[in-house]
Amino acid sequence: MDNLALNIQVDNSIKSGVTRLTLTDYRNYPFLRLNTELCPIIITGENGTGKTNILEAVSFLTPGRGLRGARLADIRRIRPALVTDEYAPTEINNTSWAVSSTVMKGGESYEIGTAVEKSSKESDDELRSFERRIVKIDGNKISSQAELGKYISAVWLTPQMDRLFRGGSQPRRSFLDRLVYAFDMEHAKRTANFEHLYKEWYQLLKSGSKDNHWLTPLEENMASLGVAIAAARREQTAKLNTFIEHEPDDIFPSVRLELDGIIEKMLDKMPAVDVEDFYKNKLKSQRQNILYNDSIDGVNRTDFKVYYRKKHMPAELCSTGEQKSLLISIILAQTKSQTLHQGFAPVMLLDEVVAHLDDVKREALLEKIKDLKVQAWITSTNPELFMSLKQDALFFEVANNKITQKDY
Repeated sequence: MDNLALNIQVDNSIKSGVTRLTLTDYRNYPFLRLNTELCPIIITGENGTGKTNILEAVSFLTPGRGLRGARLADIRRIRPALVTDEYAPTEINNTSWAVSSTVMKGGESYEIGTAVEKSSKESDDELRSFERRIVKIDGNKISSQAELGKYISAVWLTPQMDRLFRGGSQPRRSFLDRLVYAFDMEHAKRTANFEHLYKEWYQLLKSGSKDNHWLTPLEENMASLGVAIAAARREQTAKLNTFIEHEPDDIFPSVRLELDGIIEKMLDKMPAVDVEDFYKNKLKSQRQNILYNDSIDGVNRTDFKVYYRKKHMPAELCSTGEQKSLLISIILAQTKSQTLHQGFAPVMLLDEVVAHLDDVKREALLEKIKDLKVQAWITSTNPELFMSLKQDALFFEVANNKITQKDY
């Protein structure tokens, strides 16, 4: 165990995490209840049995759209059609899904739940129905998901993220923004509001509107939010770079993080108020171009760049195994940094995390999770890969839409 892990154990004597999880009409589960402890949770089972669905449900206890970025309607339980002589289509249950939990933090327990609520809105003399996500803490409905950050936060790695460095910039921005949430609870609200304003601004321009009465206030609000978003991203990137430089990992590669965005770079040289004026004027000058390009330079185009420090190589040019190790380095740095500076660790959601890791790196990762004493939810098809944790973890097996605790 390194000195940093020891310091974290001393400073973080009070753990945090989920001790009970209940799913109702969620994905493949009509009902599921899981009682856990503040320790590693190993969930195994065959592919397609719903292991990832459990991790996704935990991720919905934090702000945002979960680790899959799914639409609310896609989460509702689907009942497979029976195989009969006459084809019957798949039936989607009309009951809305719900996730409820008991969360422990600071020695206190909190009841946190989220579900879908059906609402309606009158538009153009027409009543339009829609679904929205609601969140309750200790039975009280909260107005902003950002409130969840006071009780629980999470970081995650999924198989889809193995391609994070080789695709477009949007998934990398989302990855970075989730890291920011843990230190700036309002960041999730800002990014959601910016996206809403951007869509409203685009639709006005698409409709042919040139009315400054509507467009100018939108551009002012977008510029203000955009600069605040960029500033938060810069702060978190600098925080992680400093942390990684002073506390390099002994097994996983050291990384250097960089923001490639016009607004973020301008904040390196100019006061925020001047950057805000620039952003506002740029939005106004690009009103026509947006209809052809569908996007303009701004915080919605920023790229999050990652470099393998020792090799001076961008992550996208590294091997698949190296890219997985780079992601793990960032997640570990975020977990340690948050634990030291925020006083509680994030819940780690690691979906098939040991894929592309050799035996040495797999065991090193499991040892670090154990030393940091965080709650990590880990999925795999093979429980034998985690036997080094059998004295420190809870093991569960998923089959036939049910979960069973196993003793090894």
